[in-house]
Formats: sequence, structure tokens, C-alpha cells
Amino acid sequence: MAATSFHQAIGTLQYSGCFSISNLNQENGNSSFRLISKGFKLSIPLLRTGTYCSRKNSFSYIHASTSQSTVFDPVSSSSKGMTSDSKKKSSEAALILIRHGESMWNEKNLFTGCVDVPLTKKGVEEAIEAGKRISNIPIDMIYTSALIRAQMTAMLTMTEHRRKKVPIILHDEDKQARAWSQIFSEDTNKQCIPVITAWQLNERMYGELQGLNKQETAERFGKEKVHEWRRSYDIPPPNGESLEMCAQRAVAYFTENIELQLQRGKNVMIAAHGNSLRSIIMYLDKLTSQEVIRLELSTGIPMLYILKEGQFIRRGSPVAPTEAGVYAYTKRLAQYRQRLDEMFQS
Repeated sequence: MAATSFHQAIGTLQYSGCFSISNLNQENGNSSFRLISKGFKLSIPLLRTGTYCSRKNSFSYIHASTSQSTVFDPVSSSSKGMTSDSKKKSSEAALILIRHGESMWNEKNLFTGCVDVPLTKKGVEEAIEAGKRISNIPIDMIYTSALIRAQMTAMLTMTEHRRKKVPIILHDEDKQARAWSQIFSEDTNKQCIPVITAWQLNERMYGELQGLNKQETAERFGKEKVHEWRRSYDIPPPNGESLEMCAQRAVAYFTENIELQLQRGKNVMIAAHGNSLRSIIMYLDKLTSQEVIRLELSTGIPMLYILKEGQFIRRGSPVAPTEAGVYAYTKRLAQYRQRLDEMFQS
């Protein structure tokens, strides 16, 4: 089977509500769920703690609500406890996935993993171009990894957004950090989009390969061995993570936090990394372990999914002339874009 590729570009839509923001910490705990995909079963523990570039053992959640709904608690709420009104609001939502633009270690052909390096000039340009492609897509919340290249990508894409709402990174290190970053103007608050950073969305930790040149590493250990480390599903590099291990934390975080927001009708953008996004796509598209290792993601190229009637539908993202066709798939999003056009024409 040929490698699955997502070398596409997204068109446009957008959101016109406002936000009410609050914070909540959840104590550590463990549970698990089963991912069943085309006969492939993966038991995934929902990790609360770990060593994958984690800086703390508690997690902060930002709850955003439109002006027509109440503040939603994604931790304590469940689909079983939803009211009929909640179910109506959760019928449709947009999910944008973006792999960060080229980083300085991508440019140098080095294994990066969880090493925190910024974008190159090309990476900045890729992020800005991605922003143009999603400039009309509704975005209510943004999730990024804890790494600067993903955060830079998220922020740069939003500079091109037509709605001109400002992404605000929420700092939750301690009570003082929360107090110092509080917004006291309700009008200003309505023009902000909360950005939640999570180490669980970090790139796969490459262990002893981090910082090594990929070509030199292949010459030293052999191309087949390095290919096995990079492309197998369950074989980790020395003292690093396999894709399976990366999927455990990334998919668990997605299902516990992000998917719940989508079910509430929140439109979400995730700016993350090749392997953490491959893991999430594996879950969304129900790929097997063999299919996901052939999945290739380009830097700075947005991918669009629609959650509709409990199912994730991948829309792809053709550019320019074919854009109108892409956005003819849902009445709600088409109407939103029409209102957005009218807003900026007046």
C-alpha cells in the first residue's frame, strides 16, 4: 500500500461568539480505554504523569463558552449527562490540525524530538501561509504542545485570521501566574481565543538520537536500524519513545480534553508535531498500526476534520479555485462564512 499523504491546503470558515474563561486543576489518576480499528486493538492508558518532557503533574483546563451557553467543565461532564440543549450544540464542530513549520533543527537535519527549538524563516513563512488557508475557519480554542515551534506556528497562523481575535496563552504555573495574566475587560476578553499548552501533544521523544544528524546516524548504525527506529510502530530508539508510546499520551489527551470540547460544538485548532498528530489521525481515521507508519505529514499544512453526528469526517483542504466546493459540505459553516463576508464588506 502506498504511503498515505496529506499534502493538501485548507480553505476557510469562522466563529463569531465570545469566551468566558476559567481554570481548573485535576488531581492525578489513571484509567484506560480501548481503541479498536479495523481489527486492530490498542489498549491506551490515560496517562496523568510521565517523563515525556513533563514539567508538572497537574493539568489545567480552559473552558470556553459562547454567549449562548454556560461554562463547560470537560472533566466532570459526560455525554450521558448532557441535556437535549447540549446535544443540539454538539452536532457539528471543526477541527484543524497543523504540524509546525520548519524548525531550525529540521533545517540542519537533526533529530529534534522534545528538544525545544524555534522555527526558521521558512518555518515562519509556512505558518503564515497556513494562516491564510484557515483565515475563515471558526476557531474557538487552540491547543499546542509545550514546545516553542508548535506555539510559534499557532500564533503566526492567527495573525492572518480575518476575525482578528487574539490568541492568549494561559499560564497556570501557580496562583500568582494565573492572577497576573488575568484579563479584566469583558470587551477585550470577548476578542481573545484561549490557548492551552500540553506536554502530551509534544513530539515523540527520540532518546539518545536527539541532537544527532540523521544522515550520520544512518551511516553509524545502518539505514535499516535507523529506519526501524523512525518508522516502526512499537520499536523505540535507545531510551526514547516508540510511536505506540507517543500515541498513548497524545490520544488519551485528545479524547479526555479536546474531543469533549468538540462535542460541545467548540471549533478547535491543534498545532503540534508529526508523530503526535499522526497518533491523533490514527484515532480519527481508524488506521491500523501498519497504516499509520506510512502516514506522512508536511510541515505547515493544515488539515480539516468535521465532527458531525458523532463521526469525524476528513475534508482535506484544496486551495483557491476549489475552496468554495470544499466548504459547501455543511450549511452551518457556509452560513457562518457568509456572515463573515457581510461583516467585513459593511
